[in-house]
Amino acid sequence: MARTLNRPASHKRRRGPVPVLAAGATALALAGTGLALFAGGANAAAGNLVANGGFDGSLGGWTCTGSASAVTTPVHSGSGALQATPGAADTAECTQTISVLPNTSYTLSAWVQGPYVYLGARGTGGTDPSSWSNQNSWNQLSSTFTTGASARSVTVYLHGWYGQSAYLADDVVLSGPGGTSTPSPTATPTPTPTATATPTATTTPTATATPTATATPTATATPTQTATPTPTATSTGNPTTGLPKHVVTGYWHNFDNKGNNLQKLSDVQSAYDIIAVSFADSVANRPGAITFKLDAELSAGLGGYTDAQFRADVKAKQAAGKKVILSIGGQNGAISVNDAAAAQAFTDTAYAVIKDYGFDGIDIDLENGVNATQMGNALHSLQSKVGPGFVLTMAPETIGMYSTAGAYFQLALNTKDILTVVNTQFYNSGGMNGCDGKVYTQGTIDFITSQVCTQIQGGLRPDQVGIGVPASSKAAGGGYVAPSVVNNALDCLATGKNCGSFVPPAKWPTIRGAMTWSTNWDSVNGNSFSNTVGPFVHQMP
Repeated sequence: MARTLNRPASHKRRRGPVPVLAAGATALALAGTGLALFAGGANAAAGNLVANGGFDGSLGGWTCTGSASAVTTPVHSGSGALQATPGAADTAECTQTISVLPNTSYTLSAWVQGPYVYLGARGTGGTDPSSWSNQNSWNQLSSTFTTGASARSVTVYLHGWYGQSAYLADDVVLSGPGGTSTPSPTATPTPTPTATATPTATTTPTATATPTATATPTATATPTQTATPTPTATSTGNPTTGLPKHVVTGYWHNFDNKGNNLQKLSDVQSAYDIIAVSFADSVANRPGAITFKLDAELSAGLGGYTDAQFRADVKAKQAAGKKVILSIGGQNGAISVNDAAAAQAFTDTAYAVIKDYGFDGIDIDLENGVNATQMGNALHSLQSKVGPGFVLTMAPETIGMYSTAGAYFQLALNTKDILTVVNTQFYNSGGMNGCDGKVYTQGTIDFITSQVCTQIQGGLRPDQVGIGVPASSKAAGGGYVAPSVVNNALDCLATGKNCGSFVPPAKWPTIRGAMTWSTNWDSVNGNSFSNTVGPFVHQMP
């Protein structure tokens, strides 16, 4: 969600990791050509493990799809940089598989520029890191991760997004100790049988890369990855929140987003069951910590809306049966929870704000990457402090829920026991594969229903999945659908009726509902969303 004052935009989420199947296919291709492993030495000193991370003169060491080349200008440093142009069905991904040690910490970084550039690593054996940016000047992406107990290699990747223009990357660095790319037979020559056994043992982990090859049926892309049976039948459900079976969620602006209507919290349309106050702010020099206060420009624009009036409005909405939660992040929200200390800071400060203002819970709207393990730990700790009635919602970009390998999807699964609903932003995303492997264009019923299918097949209960759309064509860069299309999508998912060309493989009558960015933009659009979608959701059985 955007908090930029002069830009009438939405949550502005874009992408995440490229589809998992493509990664598997790339890993196989690398292994088959003998280019799979670089940077060896079991006791190699910590340093840059990436071969040709500066792309100086060639793409040596990298395997790329689509149109990619080493260019001499513009560069961040040195004499070269990667330039790659995605296509309609290709993200122009470049990968390199690197030997690492198990149970070891690594830092991955790169300098990038251009629309929707992604940097990440797969096969870490832990939480795979992923970060992205959308800037026209050089900026650095960076993340850390710890390898799992059996990890012997990771695949570092860079990619753009379908149908977007070219991106640039330079100075790719993976810092940490190198692993052993090939078992060395030089050890102790005496027990020859044992020596020959050792390579087999160390070879096995490399063979564990082959399971990524289970994604071999390239044509089916994501569905193969996410089609694991949903454990819905054995689920015991979440703590009671007091919400109805089907809900409508709306984001309320705690800032003056020029071009839309300012609202007091009391002005929020009555159709909204969950009101997400947007947004909390980060605390300087304290990673993970958040704070909140009523925005001064908003207050002035409303003729002196005071903190005391806002607090009273929170209570009044709750007395009317609504839940008022605090949204964390937004397009410009620089809140990161990447280690245990930051997780503790998040828990402590979020709990303090919730108790201070009387909020019912938290919405996670982080748009600059998420650590599924640490944020999951923080949210569990927060829920245990708040106790019964805690409401937890999320609003990831579509790509964040495109595959169970994505960090946002992992966060949703990690917190499934306390998760109320994930309202994915089905906009600002271009075209994507649905759960049937076909590509659907945003702004259509098929795009919405096929993506919901992916999330349910990936392990979320239907009552934890909602539809997120912009309230007007001005509220997002693309993907707006008429409120009647939202209703048809919900009907299709719940009953199998009013579907488009995509018909879900099952009926999910407990589908949770719909979300919009935002109540303010809904007001600008004559309350079309709340007046149309609200009654439909509330009459769903």
